[in-house]
Amino acid sequence: MNLSPINLFAYEQLAKEHLSQMVFDYYSSGAWDEITLQDNRAAFARVKLRPKMLVDVSEVNLNTKVLGEYLRLPLLIAPMAFQCLAHPEGEIATALAAENAGVGMVLSTLANKSLEEVATVANGLQWFQLYIHKDQGLTRALVERAYRAGYKAICLTVDAPVLGKRERDQLNQFTLPAGLQLGNFTHISGLEIPQEQGESGLLTYFSQQINPAVTWKDLQWLQSISPLPVVVKGILRPEDAVLAVEYGAQAIVVSNHGGRQLDGAIASLEALAPIVAAVNGRAEVLLDGGIRRGTDILKALALGAKAVLIGRPVLWGLAVAGKTGVSHIISLLEDELKVAMALSGCPTLEDIDSSIAY
Repeated sequence: MNLSPINLFAYEQLAKEHLSQMVFDYYSSGAWDEITLQDNRAAFARVKLRPKMLVDVSEVNLNTKVLGEYLRLPLLIAPMAFQCLAHPEGEIATALAAENAGVGMVLSTLANKSLEEVATVANGLQWFQLYIHKDQGLTRALVERAYRAGYKAICLTVDAPVLGKRERDQLNQFTLPAGLQLGNFTHISGLEIPQEQGESGLLTYFSQQINPAVTWKDLQWLQSISPLPVVVKGILRPEDAVLAVEYGAQAIVVSNHGGRQLDGAIASLEALAPIVAAVNGRAEVLLDGGIRRGTDILKALALGAKAVLIGRPVLWGLAVAGKTGVSHIISLLEDELKVAMALSGCPTLEDIDSSIAY
């Protein structure tokens, strides 16, 4: 298939033609006035690059390891719910594209395809994203299933004790269309996204099912039920990053949930460097939120991230061309990162340091 989009922004425009208004708004929207959503992008524009000259960049190597697992480039696909809204193959197409590209994938608790289905068809690096439900037995079962299926880490989302108010979803009365389900809960009656008059069905699901009383002690409990490393996603304060390490997290994802939770929260990129300094090498630090260019990845790495996660662009690729579209999204970022590293005088990831960006 000959794909015409030449960058991730072009994919977003094209995706609008493939998605209903309700689905496009669900994927693209942020909380309330979407200030944080916009600032995630603006933060990258505020960071400038200082390239080194006369460095041999005839070979540029993007290889790295995250939690000891090899990646062909410092990239993972962020956990995103309901990918079958974009394409019938949903998370399976995404996982296959990730495997083929040599990048990681984090599967959402609220995926349309079950964690077993995804792990069976794709053999790349996979983490399982976890929301702690009010039903502790259900949460334990999810973790145990992820371990048995071969997932390499549990990625605990900590920035959603309640769901942020996304007014576009409220106006659209967002719910899953007939025929789509929560793939990890098909065996449990009563666990579905309801149809709510004048409200988002996802907001109702969170208020009914997700536990708002989770504390740091639950991080210890999580480690007691599985040998998998725990990644804590949603940290924006250095103090919380230190606590995450003290309670056993092996990696931290600096994230504001794509601007979908607390509007007005700090941009992920602006939160990154202080968190890296506070962690001081005791855990790996990743970043998600606003990545759209190879130069964005370069800036995040220069400010201390081990790798980055991308979210919405994957959905745009999925909507336009399924697995092929996701693969193209990843290859665009890979090519852009290679060029950015070469032009910055950084032939390897180890050459990227804080002197590159300010």
